[in-house]
Amino acid sequence: MVPAMIPDSLAFPSPPPASLTADQLRARVLHRDEQCFVIDKPAGLAVHKAGRITDHLELYLPHLAEPDGEPPKLAHRLDRDTAGCLILGRMPWALKRLGQMFAAGHVEKTYWAVADGIPAAEAGVIDLPLLKKIEAGAARSSWTILPDPAGQPAVTEYRVLGTGNGRSWLELRPRTGRTHQIRVHCAALGCPLTGEPFYGPERRPPGNLHLLARSVAFRMAFEYEPVSAIAPAPEHMRDALSACGWRGE
Repeated sequence: MVPAMIPDSLAFPSPPPASLTADQLRARVLHRDEQCFVIDKPAGLAVHKAGRITDHLELYLPHLAEPDGEPPKLAHRLDRDTAGCLILGRMPWALKRLGQMFAAGHVEKTYWAVADGIPAAEAGVIDLPLLKKIEAGAARSSWTILPDPAGQPAVTEYRVLGTGNGRSWLELRPRTGRTHQIRVHCAALGCPLTGEPFYGPERRPPGNLHLLARSVAFRMAFEYEPVSAIAPAPEHMRDALSACGWRGE
């Protein structure tokens, strides 16, 4: 299976707009304190402007600002089609601290995914370096992520939580944070994610990726309380999760 090249400006039609009203965004707040927010990012909404993307999360972050205050800013990123826990810093110190914690692996991240296929082992570690390959074309540049010994180290722990209809419900814990890491690692395992547009056996329009940033846990400093947040399963994943044994918890 050869991964598809991903244009900087996608040739596929964009998914329906995922614009958020102030009330809708506030309803997606999973955690809030003086330092940060954790929100439940909807699938299909990019976190920032890129290429032809004009509707993105940063447009709506002022809805979370205090009167006459600054809006929170992204502490990290999620793919456009990934749903779930996204951390926002509320002040420069918090953003710097969160950046340090992500770089040091001090933010615990757990993902849920539904994959087409069932791993041979019920649990394991995928240790597979990843390389970003860029190809410049006449109209626009394209890129993809490839397993390559010359790439950056990338490690993902996985566990099978359930199976059904030839699919598996996976819990994934990335030890590193490479672009598309979980998606490429699952494809390399022989289990591309359901709805995968680029790393599966066939190319599909984006917008239905079955990948959820299920939870985050971290502590900004010893003088602050630990933070933990859990995102609910998005609507587009629930049928596939249920077929693999999920009971709606």
